[in-house]
Amino acid sequence: MATSTPPPTPLPIEGELTPQQLKTFSTGKELKDAGDKLFKSDPKEALKKYHTSLLYFRGLTRTNPVGANQSTDSKPKSKLDEELGKVYSNMSACHLRLSSYERTIETADKALQLNKENYKALFRKAKALGELGFFEKAEPILNDLLTKNSAEASTIKIELESLRAKDRERERKQNQKLRGFLKNKEKIFSDAEDKPSPQIEIVDGPSRIVDEPAPSASIVEIKDE
Repeated sequence: MATSTPPPTPLPIEGELTPQQLKTFSTGKELKDAGDKLFKSDPKEALKKYHTSLLYFRGLTRTNPVGANQSTDSKPKSKLDEELGKVYSNMSACHLRLSSYERTIETADKALQLNKENYKALFRKAKALGELGFFEKAEPILNDLLTKNSAEASTIKIELESLRAKDRERERKQNQKLRGFLKNKEKIFSDAEDKPSPQIEIVDGPSRIVDEPAPSASIVEIKDE
């Protein structure tokens, strides 16, 4: 089974930034570390730390765009890239813990833009897709991860089976709801067929619709004035 290739060593941050920018980077890193400590106990507070950390890191990417004119694949990986990827990946984990599945996918995708081999971000994206009812999109991601990340194969298989079971249950409920709808529709048409049609009585004059049997001709008369 294929194993993951270790990522290249990031470029040293000291070679990229000025002393003032290094100070900004350090502040962002401290906020990121603070978020890591809050991750399990308070994901909402952790997200606040990560968000503030991003403000510092993204400010550095604007003032010091290393390899800005190069494609994402050819751009040299830096320590700043690495930290940004970790922040986005950890944010996706927090959103997943809070069942905010759309945001899980959004932040996981941002982490994957910085490192397409971020298997944790891929796993979280797949889980969020499955929870949203898109099992057909989650399944190929998890199957691909099984070949790329053998160390986590058991966890991936458990999640795959869990999402598959939820998808079957979701489909069962939808089919049950559809059968109920069709049954009600048939009943409506059946009731309409059983209801007696109104009777139309024709006399020497205007026709009239009655709900009771028509009276005899001797009773209904249209008299000339």
